[in-house]
Amino acid sequence: METVLGRSCKDPGQLSALDLAFVGDGVFDLLCREILVEEGSCPVKKLHRRKTEWVCCRAQAQALRTLWPGLSEAEQAVALRGRNAHVGHVPKNASTADYHGATALEALFGWLYLRGEIQRVRELFGLIMLSA
Repeated sequence: METVLGRSCKDPGQLSALDLAFVGDGVFDLLCREILVEEGSCPVKKLHRRKTEWVCCRAQAQALRTLWPGLSEAEQAVALRGRNAHVGHVPKNASTADYHGATALEALFGWLYLRGEIQRVRELFGLIMLSA
């Protein structure tokens, strides 16, 4: 597997769920930003506000629930690892369930990205945007 920078990375299956979620958070955030700028120019403050509607625990947990039936067994296993990860704390504006659901989605996106499955990342993100 090769990253965007052209470096090889260790097997994503060997990374912790929180490491995968760390990468997946960036991937998901970037995809949201890409969609927003494609819609046309607007003030940065408005872009940020719209992005945070998608990149929040509640929205990401809902996105995972939407995707769940269409995920492969391997994808579901990675998401469950993310959901069951021991996080340090839950933000005060999020429920514990939503925070774990968001971590699960981010772990899935990180795992797919690091495996080089960019087309699958795009497919899943497209399904999320259709249901939003």
